[in-house]
Amino acid sequence: MITETASAGPKDAQPSTRARNEAMLALLPFSDRQDFEDVSRGLVEAASTEAIRRPNGFPIWDLGAYSFQDAPTAPATVNPSLWRQAQLNRVAGLFEVTDRVYQLRGMDISNITVVEGDTGIIVIDPFISTETATAAMDLYRRHRGDRRVVAVIYTHSHVDHYGGVRALVSDDDITSGRVKIYAPSGFLENAVSENVFAGTAMSRRSHFQYGIFLPRNERGQVDIGLGKAVSSGTISLIPPTDLIDKTGTRLTIDGVDLEFQMTPGTEAPAEMNFYFPQFRALCAAENATHTLHNLLTLRGAEVRDAKAWSAYLNETIDLFADRTDVVFASHHWPVWGSDRIRGYLEDIRDAYQYLHDQTLRLINHGLTPMEIAETLTELPPGLADKWYLRGYYGSISHGVRAIYQRYLGFYDGNPAHLNPHQPTEAGRRYVDLAGGPDALLDKARAAYADGDYRWVAELVDHLVFTDPTNTAARELQADALEQLGYQCENGTWRSLYLSGAHELRNGVFHGVELTVATPDTIRAMSLDLYFDYLGIRLNADKAAKLPTRTLNWEFTDTDQTYAVTVRHAALTYRAGRGLPDPDATITLTRALLDQISIGDTTFEQAINNGALRIDGDPAALTELLGCLDEFHVMFNIVEP
Repeated sequence: MITETASAGPKDAQPSTRARNEAMLALLPFSDRQDFEDVSRGLVEAASTEAIRRPNGFPIWDLGAYSFQDAPTAPATVNPSLWRQAQLNRVAGLFEVTDRVYQLRGMDISNITVVEGDTGIIVIDPFISTETATAAMDLYRRHRGDRRVVAVIYTHSHVDHYGGVRALVSDDDITSGRVKIYAPSGFLENAVSENVFAGTAMSRRSHFQYGIFLPRNERGQVDIGLGKAVSSGTISLIPPTDLIDKTGTRLTIDGVDLEFQMTPGTEAPAEMNFYFPQFRALCAAENATHTLHNLLTLRGAEVRDAKAWSAYLNETIDLFADRTDVVFASHHWPVWGSDRIRGYLEDIRDAYQYLHDQTLRLINHGLTPMEIAETLTELPPGLADKWYLRGYYGSISHGVRAIYQRYLGFYDGNPAHLNPHQPTEAGRRYVDLAGGPDALLDKARAAYADGDYRWVAELVDHLVFTDPTNTAARELQADALEQLGYQCENGTWRSLYLSGAHELRNGVFHGVELTVATPDTIRAMSLDLYFDYLGIRLNADKAAKLPTRTLNWEFTDTDQTYAVTVRHAALTYRAGRGLPDPDATITLTRALLDQISIGDTTFEQAINNGALRIDGDPAALTELLGCLDEFHVMFNIVEP
């Protein structure tokens, strides 16, 4: 994390922020302590608060950094509802869920669930990082013995549910058949494409969403709603050996019976719930947690389907509710008791259906995305006061805008918004309209004094994009974003606002380059995905100057052929057969391509040492390589 100086550090809550946060105390049932009972139920041993660090000292996971949350009352700089969620997410350790089912919680953003079979263990969702997964499994084994892993289940295709897998199993475990990995159909394609195609931008935006570089204190990162934080260690991926593609599929793994329900397009493009009839236990993946979830995550992803989400939860209720005594998920704590479980699932189902239908109702009345977000601000009575439907991670505001985007796209229908100036050009014009930088700042300072921080942020953003060296503008923008962050009930909104303030004051942090496009992810790419990504990297300005180029790629170890054409600054390909009379034929192994992709060698080195052969015109390859962009994760966000 960046060490803050006194001049660049965060400031206190302003009176309007204090008043707004205090008002939350009267809106919600803070006397309800059921969650505090549930979150500690079955505790076997609390997790260590000692930090897990990289060799350079940067923390991979540091539960001890949240000791400031011992205070029962929220400080003025934190929304009291978010403070409550932060305290719940801080309860960490090994927990017994029910007979032979254990969870490791609060040791990464997600949970590891361990189901004990006849001879070994089934591990569900092994965290983001191998380092945190290792620490969690060490804690489990201290109490339950050194049981071998017989199977791993990925509930869905997000990195926090597979990234730590190499802490549990090795490639040899898989190739020998000692361990199987189960996942929903479409898992690998979605896991890889999400983290590579737009992976650089998604990684950078996730720094803001999760507050990765913010200090852990009452004026910095306190929680992300879905968990304390995201770990920042080694992300691994072992492709699944077995795919589940049909609801009703039944398996027995090491004496444990499972029944599967496919839920694609809900919280992830590839996702599944599953039920353990012997234990009367339901794994709800990430479809039912203790927060209103994202319909579009702010780091960026495909828009999720609120209607399908509601429908699948309805199916979940029909399939499993009457025979379930405990429901657990990939985040947060379980819910026990059949009556409570049914109400819990029905409420979450109703919430997504409500947001979907009411958004479309307002769309058909002609409202724009922001008008809908300002109209639909609460769930209806009976849902609004349910703690598990508060907007700690997702929110109504960006959820309804996601629904709008799913049906109608980015354009709100107003021709004035169809082709606006880009931010720096619009900023220059707004500054001129306001009477120059000083006049704009005077107006913005008056709005800040009135507590109108949303307007300050919108107004001063134009000046920052016109002149990012204007210190007064940067500081006022940081002050406004900071107060907006202090008011947020949503953990990711808080982190986004405070990260923006942090970078305006301190600049972009370049000490740790965190990205989801890891070596395991790159190796897991199919060749189709590799050539898709090659096209994404193609710089059109450079490629437009090339003549049409055709290249056949022959992979000797996998016996695959790809025909690549670069024409009109677009890269297209065909799998399975080469082109007649190509400009060049490139012969290599898939293993070599992986080495090149992760930076262990280069095309030039492979050609020179004979590992890669080119028949035909070598310029066909070198010209293509010369047109490929490199992506750098730490690009600017709050300034041009």
